[in-house]
Amino acid sequence: MRPQAAHRATLTALTALAPVSWGTTYAVTTEFLPPDRPLFTGLLRALPAGLLLLALARVLPRGAWWWKSVVLGALNIGAFFPLLFLSAYRLPGGMAAVVGSVGPLFVVGLSALLLGQRPSPRTLLTGVAAAFGVSLVVLQAAGALDALGVLAAFASTASMSTGTVLTKRWGRPEGVGPLALTGWQLTAGGLLIAPLAVLVEGAPPALDGRAVGGYLYLALANTAVAYWLWFRGIGRLTATQVTFLGPLSPLTAAVVGWAALGQALTPVQLAGMALAFGATVAGQIGPRRKPSGSQAVQGASGGLVLGSPEWRDPREPLGRPGQGVAGQGVAGQGVAGQDVTGQDVTSPALRL
Repeated sequence: MRPQAAHRATLTALTALAPVSWGTTYAVTTEFLPPDRPLFTGLLRALPAGLLLLALARVLPRGAWWWKSVVLGALNIGAFFPLLFLSAYRLPGGMAAVVGSVGPLFVVGLSALLLGQRPSPRTLLTGVAAAFGVSLVVLQAAGALDALGVLAAFASTASMSTGTVLTKRWGRPEGVGPLALTGWQLTAGGLLIAPLAVLVEGAPPALDGRAVGGYLYLALANTAVAYWLWFRGIGRLTATQVTFLGPLSPLTAAVVGWAALGQALTPVQLAGMALAFGATVAGQIGPRRKPSGSQAVQGASGGLVLGSPEWRDPREPLGRPGQGVAGQGVAGQGVAGQDVTGQDVTSPALRL
C-alpha cells in the first residue's frame, strides 16, 4: 500500500472509532446510569469533557471564533443531544435511528450549497443503501408514529449535519488544533444544555459507584476522545467520507446487544448490517476524476505537477485544516453517530 493510501486508511480507521464508541452508549446507559435523565446525561457527557480539553489545549477562541464556537457547539452538541433524546423517547423502536441514518443525504445537499460540491449518483445511491441497511437492523414495526418525535428526529439530524458541513467549511483558526476546537464546542454545548436540564429534570439524581463509572466513561472515552477523533477526521477527510462512518454506531449497538446483553440478531438484521457496512466502506472511496489539460500536466516521470486535482505543495502537511488529504475534495455529507438510550439495543434510537 502506498504511503499516502496507508495514511488515509489509518486516519479513516481512527475517525471510525468515534461512531463505534457512540454505539456503546445504550449498554452503558441502561446498565450503569440512573433512568430517565437524558438531559443530565447529556450535560455530564459534554461539559466535563469540554472543560478537560480546554485545560489540555490552553487555547481560547479569538475574534469571530467566539460566535463560531457557540454555533458549532449548539449544532453538534447543545441542540443535537436534547432533540435526539426527545425523538428516542417519543418514537417506537429504532425509528429515530432510521431518521438519523439519512444524515448523509442531508450533508450531500448542504455540501452542494455551502461547499460547492455537486453530489454524484453513486454518492446518493450509497446514502440510500446505508439508510436502508440501518433500517433493517433497528426498525421494528410496532406502535404509531408521534409527530413531535418525528420532527425532533429530523431536526436532530439536520442539526448535526449542518454542524458537520460548517465544521468543514470554517476549518480551524491558524495554529489551533482539533483538541482545542473540540473543547470549545463541547463546552459551549454543555453550557447550553445546563439550564435546560435544570428546568426540565430538576436537581441531579443521587449517584452510586456504578453510575459514577458510567459517567466517567461517557465523558472521557465516549465524548472527549471520540469527539476529538471525529472533528479531527472532519478536518482531514472529506465531509462525505466522515459522515458515511455514522452507520457504524447503530451497527455497534446491535453487536454489543448481541454479545453483552444476550439479544438475538435475525437473518434480516444480519443482512442489513452487511448492507450498511458495505455502504460505509463504499462511502470512503472518492470519485475518480480525469484531469483536464488545464488542470493537470503529466511530467516526464509520470508524476502529477502543479495544477492537478491531486497535486499538493510538498511543503504543506497532509490534512491541513480546511482541506482533505491530498487528492480529496472538500465535499461531504454526514450522519453523525448517535447513541442509544431507553431503547431496545436491536433498535438503537440515539447516536452520538
